[in-house]
Amino acid sequence: MFALLKSTPLGRRGRLTTAHGAIETPFFMPVGTAGAMKGITFDHLLSLGTQVLLCNTYHLHLQPGEEIVASAGGLHPFIGWEKPILTDSGGYQVYSLRTISAITEDGVQFRSHLNGDLHFIGPKESIEIQWKLGADIIMCFDECPPSTAPRAAIEAAVDRTIRWAKVCKETHENLKAQGTKSPPLLFGIVQGGLHQDLREKCARALISIGFDGYAIGGLAVGESPDEMLAVLSMVCPLLPEDQPRYLMGVGEISQMKAAIAKGIDMFDCVLPMRVARHGQILLSDGSSLNIENSAYRTAHVPIDADSPSPLSRTHLRSYLHHLFKSRERLAETLAQLQNLGVTLKVIRELREKM
Repeated sequence: MFALLKSTPLGRRGRLTTAHGAIETPFFMPVGTAGAMKGITFDHLLSLGTQVLLCNTYHLHLQPGEEIVASAGGLHPFIGWEKPILTDSGGYQVYSLRTISAITEDGVQFRSHLNGDLHFIGPKESIEIQWKLGADIIMCFDECPPSTAPRAAIEAAVDRTIRWAKVCKETHENLKAQGTKSPPLLFGIVQGGLHQDLREKCARALISIGFDGYAIGGLAVGESPDEMLAVLSMVCPLLPEDQPRYLMGVGEISQMKAAIAKGIDMFDCVLPMRVARHGQILLSDGSSLNIENSAYRTAHVPIDADSPSPLSRTHLRSYLHHLFKSRERLAETLAQLQNLGVTLKVIRELREKM
C-alpha cells in the first residue's frame, strides 16, 4: 500500500509497497512492452536504479498468451524480473487500433495486429488477464479518447469508463476472495479530456467505487503542455491524499517535474527510449544533442562524462555517431541507456530533495 511521507513545494514523497517490494515515489517506469526492452537487459535497468517495470497486457495477451505466462508462475519468473511490475489494461492499445476494433458496451472486439485473428477484451477479461500475468499493480479497463476529441465523445467515454470500472472492481474482489496470498493493487483511471466537469465527474465516481490508486489518462495525446497542467491542477486536489497518483504516458523531463509539483507520484513513457533510437541524446546537464549531426563525427569526447550509464562515460561521441551511421544495434543500446539513465536520475534527485 501507499504511505505519504512528505509534501513539499517540489511535490510529494512517498512509498508504495507491493508484493515484490517497495517503490520510492515519485518514480518513472521504463516500458518493457512484451516483457523486454529493445537492446537492454534487466541488469542494465537495475544498474540505472529502475524500481519497477511496466508491461503491456494487450501485447502479452496476443503473444505468448496469459495462460503460458501463468504456467511459468507469472511474469516475474517468466521474464526474470524480481522487482515490481505494473501492467496496463490493454485499453489504450485496442483504442489506438480503431480501424480494426469495435467498441461495445461489454468491451472491445479487435483484430490482432500480428495475424488478423479476432479477439475481445472487456473490463472483466482485462482484469482476469492481468491477474494471470501476475503483476503487482494492475489497471482498470477504460476508454481513452484523445483529449482533443469532441465533448460528446469524451462524455460517452467517461460514462463507459465508470461503468467498466465497477465491473473491474467486482471482478478484482471476486478473484481476491478465492484466497490469493498477494493480490495486486488495482488502480482506477480518470478520463474526461480537457473538460473540468467531466474530469471531476469521473474522479468522484471512481473514488466512490474505491481503488488502491488513481491514474490520470487521456493526456499527452494531442493537447498542449499548459492544457495538460491545467487538467492536473483540477484533478489532483480531488484525489485522496493517502493514495498514489499516476500520470499515464508522460516521460518528458520538464513535464514530469511540473506534474510532480502538482501532486503526481508515478509516470511511464516510451519517449526517452524512442527518441534515443532516433539519435536524440539527453545529457546530464539538461541539454540534448542529435548524435547523427556531422559535428559529432570527430567529437572525441565522452558521450556524457557525468552520465549515470558507465558506457556513456567511456564511449566517445564520435564512436556513437559512427555506430548510428553504420546502423549498428549497439548504437541504440548506448543511446537508450543514456536517456533512461538521465531520466531516472532526474526523478531520483528530485525525490531526494523533498
